[in-house]
Amino acid sequence: MITTDLIIVGAGPVGLFAIFEAGLLKMRCHLIDYLPQIGGQLSEIYPKKPIYDIPGYPSVLAQELIDNLLKQAEPFKPSFTLGERIESLEKRGDRDFLITTNMGTQVEAKAVVIAGGLGCFEPRKPEITDLEKFENGKGVNYMILDPEKYRDQKMVIAGGGDSALDWTIFLSDVCSELTLVHRSESFRGAPDSVNKVMDLAEKGKIKLLLNTTIGSISGEGKLEKVETLNTKTQEKNSIMADHLIPLFGLSPKLGPIENWGLNLDKNAIEVNTDDYSTNVEGVYAIGDINTYKNKLKLILCGFHEAALMSHSAYKYINPGVKYTMKYTTVQGVNEF
Repeated sequence: MITTDLIIVGAGPVGLFAIFEAGLLKMRCHLIDYLPQIGGQLSEIYPKKPIYDIPGYPSVLAQELIDNLLKQAEPFKPSFTLGERIESLEKRGDRDFLITTNMGTQVEAKAVVIAGGLGCFEPRKPEITDLEKFENGKGVNYMILDPEKYRDQKMVIAGGGDSALDWTIFLSDVCSELTLVHRSESFRGAPDSVNKVMDLAEKGKIKLLLNTTIGSISGEGKLEKVETLNTKTQEKNSIMADHLIPLFGLSPKLGPIENWGLNLDKNAIEVNTDDYSTNVEGVYAIGDINTYKNKLKLILCGFHEAALMSHSAYKYINPGVKYTMKYTTVQGVNEF
């Protein structure tokens, strides 16, 4: 069993910054995330997308921000459980919590911080017959974890958002053949990314099929062929492919959190803005997963919530112990 001071549910930017704030108060953190890597939505959906509203950074790539947050947290030696979903939360006594994941991992802590963004994410899947037969390593994936896996392979990407555009640009020099399929003529992604994709298509580095949907997929034991349909001309096209990556976004779900006895407003957790505590003593919620009057779903707001939460959690874990506010500009991080 893993024992720590704070269990942080979610390894996105707000959860990572909470490690730093808790570390300044000498609290140890263990993070649990359903995704297989650190970074949450930023790493999973748009790692190469620039972010413009982080103080001190006129522009920073999403993955660069995650890397910097992780480096900032490293002095406090956080631990992680990745690729596992929390199945149950049990309060043991007055100030102890036990969390169990779907893989049987158990973590015991004095307080719990839910920083799960919009909850657990499930990929939005296209309506294709026998799609599941080609999942689990047989050609159809909904996330790109290791781009090198697709080197010199034939790939079809479906989608019209930032993730589909970003990966098309990145993988255009990795795959032997790359086709981007989009059901419309207009994209939802950043204009600069759209221009780059159009330029790649004009230069023949990728194939771009607009007003097109995927009709069917086939293969013997693994994916071999993707059939597409032009919705305007009704023209059908057959594409030889090793991989199909539908990037239609992720659908957020609270999952088992719904059963933790928390006050919910639709798919968000109600909190007290004094310290971002929930109605369950010892459980906090920060970032996009919480809700309150005038809530803004911004990363920088989540950072503020993490700071206030950490001071409240310290008092909860250490009742009666007086803490004197210290500043990193005076002491330096390694002295905390």
